[in-house]
Amino acid sequence: MFRSVAELVKIAEKKNISISEVMIQQEMDLKNQSREEIFSQMEKNLRVMERAVEDSLQGIQSVTGLTGGDAVRVQQYMKNNQTLSGPILLDAVSKAMGTNEVNAAMGLVCATPTAGSAGCVPGTLFAVKEQLKPTHEQMVRYLFTAGAFGFIVANNAFISGAAGGCQAEVGSAGAMASAAIVEMAGGTPQQSADAFAMTLKNMLGLVCDPVAGLVEVPCVKRNAAGSSLAIVSADLALAGVKSRIPCDEVIGAMYRIGQTMPSTLRETGEGGLADTPTGRLLKEKIFGTN
Repeated sequence: MFRSVAELVKIAEKKNISISEVMIQQEMDLKNQSREEIFSQMEKNLRVMERAVEDSLQGIQSVTGLTGGDAVRVQQYMKNNQTLSGPILLDAVSKAMGTNEVNAAMGLVCATPTAGSAGCVPGTLFAVKEQLKPTHEQMVRYLFTAGAFGFIVANNAFISGAAGGCQAEVGSAGAMASAAIVEMAGGTPQQSADAFAMTLKNMLGLVCDPVAGLVEVPCVKRNAAGSSLAIVSADLALAGVKSRIPCDEVIGAMYRIGQTMPSTLRETGEGGLADTPTGRLLKEKIFGTN
């Protein structure tokens, strides 16, 4: 059983297998289930993700009216304009935001690692799918790779905004996606680790400050940032760029930063963007004054 990224990479390299395969074998051992059973469970997650993306691109609105429709707007922009960011990155942004729009509208999503950060992994998956043309098995393995890194973060730091700020949610989610992209693109286990580290490094210190205490603003658009950073970091790793700080040390740094973060910046809706004049007005509009 692996407990760190270093151990995960070492196992993969020693056995000459992928990170996704390491995760599958660990799940089989921990749950005492067959490969087919483990794989089937992850396929269900994939279907939930795909449905959320599809629903979002039909247009969806939250009850509060704070979020909705942005995934469609980005798709229309891509269709009608020569974009600056490029089609894969913007497609990931659209689908990541769309997934979180579904979450905000009380739809079904797959927490990766949380509902508030559920857009990064499926957003990137269904965007790079157009470029990499993966098989169904490779798409499921994408989720196992992401899950392997999420497993490490959850057991060595935290994955909730209440515990460690949004760096623990969208930061972890974007990093998980980045590692999975690298494997799907044919990268090495170490390159997946480097991609994860580079994504998380650039999310360190990100606070959790939901306006009106709702997982809508700025959460939806932060998934856009996490997914775009995931793709950039994956490209960097595949190009041979390495993280100067080892992946496990980056996770450790995230943990220590989260511990020192004041409670007003950890999902309480009391600080940051939630405490701006507009943020306070939106809260009053939705919930009224006390």
